[in-house]
Order: sequence, then structure tokens, then C-alpha cells
Amino acid sequence: MAEARPLHAIGQDILFAARSELYLNLPYLDAALCALRFAPGDNVTASLATDGETLYYSGAYLADRYLRSRTLTNRAYLHVILHCMLRHLAKKRGRVPALWDLACDAAVESILDGLDYPCLQQNGSPKRQKFYGECLRGMPVLTAEGIYRRLLRLRLSEYERAQLETCFFVDDHGLWSPEERENREQSERQDEHWQSLAEKAQTGMETVLAGQASGGEAVLEQLRVANRDDVDYRAFLRRFAAPREIMAVDGDAFDYIYYNYGLQVYGNLPLIEPPETREDRRIEDFVIAVDTSMSTSGELVRQFLACTYAILRSTETFTRRVHIRILQCDDRLRSDTVIHDLGELRGYMENFTLAGGSATDFRPVFAHVAQLQKEGAFTALRGLVYFTDGMGFYPAKRPPYETAFVLLEEPPLSVRMPPWAIRLVLAEPGLERAVSQAVDAGELDEMPWL
Repeated sequence: MAEARPLHAIGQDILFAARSELYLNLPYLDAALCALRFAPGDNVTASLATDGETLYYSGAYLADRYLRSRTLTNRAYLHVILHCMLRHLAKKRGRVPALWDLACDAAVESILDGLDYPCLQQNGSPKRQKFYGECLRGMPVLTAEGIYRRLLRLRLSEYERAQLETCFFVDDHGLWSPEERENREQSERQDEHWQSLAEKAQTGMETVLAGQASGGEAVLEQLRVANRDDVDYRAFLRRFAAPREIMAVDGDAFDYIYYNYGLQVYGNLPLIEPPETREDRRIEDFVIAVDTSMSTSGELVRQFLACTYAILRSTETFTRRVHIRILQCDDRLRSDTVIHDLGELRGYMENFTLAGGSATDFRPVFAHVAQLQKEGAFTALRGLVYFTDGMGFYPAKRPPYETAFVLLEEPPLSVRMPPWAIRLVLAEPGLERAVSQAVDAGELDEMPWL
């Protein structure tokens, strides 16, 4: 009688078989499918788990799924790969873990349910289809970020959340801990590696899927969102600086020819003196509004303020004495803090707390700023920056200053932003990168909350 093979060996064979079958059907994912090495996960997970480099597996879990249907193991393998390609691991930082895990699983399973390949097909779940339909009413593409924000707004009970988790559960996310990684540089390199693989897959899919009804468009759309270029928030914020004269020699307006000619002909008498002032663009009056509804995380707001602080701290943009109002608002104004210098702004961020948690209404902020203008609180207000998800009630009329809505993702198609509003999509990786650059440059040195 032949000796029984150990379960970890059987599990590895199942993974190899799943990878091969997926490669034959989805050749544009070839590099991504081979990017993870396999390792038994007896002490790590009871299902599947990955840290972005290794796929840990339970042989018993894989054997059970394989005996029920080969497509289940194929879907489980691709499920993990898509998590990595869409960079769900790195994006977990600063989010509610349980809701983010659920959102990622739902987003990936929506892709798998839409792929028209025999190796991935299974009977559709009515509960899943209902959830997809409800989400699509508020977002053009089912992304993990969009689903996460919807889950925040729903305020699900533990039982309701557990029901959804059961519906979408495939793998273990216990190794998704970007905050706990000792080597930040290694984590960033890993994220860049998966982004590169995703970009290559996107290029291949745009070629292969042209004119085909394979359902791969869902993968392509999510990859396009995940691979979207980050915005230079530093350059963007500087547009709100107002021109003013400062005490400094204007070298561009100074003619050295006449200056030297006067010294040579008349001795110590220059014909023209250098201007003692020059025009520069500085931020003096400024309003920062923060959406404190349930759709906004306190950690993300903290990062946004840190990034804004770093930009304002630059000598080219920020004057020593300013008038900055930081407003917190959900459906009504929750707080109004006046900032006069960098020290006060730093102190505000060190002790920052999010106030609110209701629905979103932008109008109270604009009404408050209009009242402040009437009272003469501002002298050179150039703009207002509103950090939000974009879903709320907008004012009917354009304010007498530029207004920018800084968003972490594209708002749903149902959201009608006013034509006068400046829309800036600042993806979370871009926000985190801007903060990291500020820290590395010493602009956010000794900040205890980073």
C-alpha cells in the first residue's frame, strides 16, 4: 500500500495546477501569476495568506476546495494575486482593518464573478449580486476604496458585517500589516514591484481584450484606477498664493550695466540702485476645510494636514504671520481654529482630533467664510481647500475665491460637482508619498504623530 502524501505537498501541487490553468486562460497575467513563492502555512493561516512576497497555504484547505470544484482553487489563487496587483496590502494603512478587508474581498470577487472563463465560473450568489448592484449605484467602478467608503457610511452592525464577510471570504489578511513592517524601504519596493506588474498586465489586457466579451474589462478598469498617476499636491497648493512685495533685492529688475557704468565714470556714484523690494507670491489668508463625516478617516485627515503643513512651511510660499482658518464640518460646522504662525499650526496637528461623524453638507463652511469676509477677517483670501470624498450638498453660487475639493478617489457618477469647483484627485499612495518626502526633507522633523 502506497504511503499517503503529506497535505502540504498536495497543496503545493494544487497551487501549481491552478497557476498553470490560469496562465493558459489569462496569459496577460503571466508575470503576476508567478510573482509569489509558495510556503506551507501551518503556523500562519488556516486558508491562504500572503505578505506580498510569499503565498502561505493550508494543504487541508486547498484539498477541500479542490475536491468540491477545481474552479474554487483557481479562483482562490487569482483572488490572492489580484489583491497584490491592486495593492490592497499597502493601502490598508490608516483604515479600519475589518472594513478594509471586507471591501478588498468584495472588490476582487466582483472581478472574478465577471470573468467569462470556464476555469473561474461558479454559480452566482444572489446576495453578492445584490451587494454589487447597490454599490454600483454610487460608483462607476467597484474598487476597494469605493466599497470601503460605502461600508463606512452604512454603519453595519457586527452581525451584518459578519454576514458579508462570510459571503466574500477566501483568504486570510493577517499578514497585511504595513505599519508593523520594520523595513519601510523594502515595503515600498514591494509595492512598486506590484505596481509595475499591474501596469504590464494593463497593457497586455488592453491589447488582448479589445473586442472580446470575456468580462476582463472589470479587471482592466480596476487596474486603471490603481495605476493612476499621483498628483503633485505641492505644486497645486502654491496656486493659492497671493502676490505681495517683500523686502529683498530683485535681481531680475536690476540693470548691472548702468550700475557699473556710474561707478567707473563718476567714481563711487552708481546711476541706478538695486530695487529694495520685489514681488513674490505668498500665502497669507487661507482656509482649510475638513469633511468630518463617517466617510473620512482621522488618520487620512492627519496625513493631509501634515502634507499641507510641509508645503506652507517652505520659505517660498509661507509668510511668518498668516491668517489660516481650519474648519471641521459634517452637516454643520463643528470647529473653527485660527492659525497665525507655523508654531500654532504645528501645535494644532499634534493635538488634532476629528469632530463630527454625521452626513456631509459643504454649505455651512461657505456660509461661515462669507460671514468672516463680511466682518473683515481676511485681507487677501485667495482660496479654500476642502478635504472630502466629494459626496455632499454643494453651494448654489460660486464664492468670490477659488475653491478646490481634494479627493482620495474619483467620486461616483451620481455626484454633480459645480463647474466652478476645482477637483483634485489625490490618491492615498500619493498622499503618503508626499508626507514621506516631507519627512525625509526635514520639513516634518520631530513630529510625534507621524
